[in-house]
Formats: sequence, structure tokens, C-alpha cells
Amino acid sequence: MAGGWARDGAVSEQIEASIGDELARLKARRQPVGESLTHCAECDEPIPEKRRTALPGVKLCVDCQQERDGAHKARGGINRRGSKDSQLK
Repeated sequence: MAGGWARDGAVSEQIEASIGDELARLKARRQPVGESLTHCAECDEPIPEKRRTALPGVKLCVDCQQERDGAHKARGGINRRGSKDSQLK
């Protein structure tokens, strides 16, 4: 396949680097620590035993956690390493 100025495998390397960056960002997110609560810290609804077992240190019920996760600003899906603009600068 003709690669132009890019060497063979450069596109695959860019994709792999983007995936690695995203995995590192997800791993760096803060995880709950300590003992799980039996009732949600925000709405006082019971937190199911299966959720407390699966996520040690959980403090919120599913609904409150989803609401909080939805409040975060979504990241753009642009691969800056592969964009022509970033290569020209």
C-alpha cells in the first residue's frame, strides 16, 4: 500500500498509541477506597450487596453514579497525532 511520506506501519502505531493513551487515562481515574456504604451518600437509597461486592468502597447507588458520570464533559474524538494540522505545526 502506498504510504506517501509516512513509513510502513505508521498508521497502526498512531492507533495503538491513541488506545494506550486512553487506557492510561481510564486507569488513572480515581477509584473508590475504603469500606462500601450500605446506603447511597446522596439519596440514601440502599446499595445492593452485589454492587458493594463488585466495587469495594462504593458510596453511591447506580442512579446517582450515572448522574454524576453524565455531568462530566465528554472528550473530543479527534486523534491529534494523526491529524494533518498537528503534523504541519
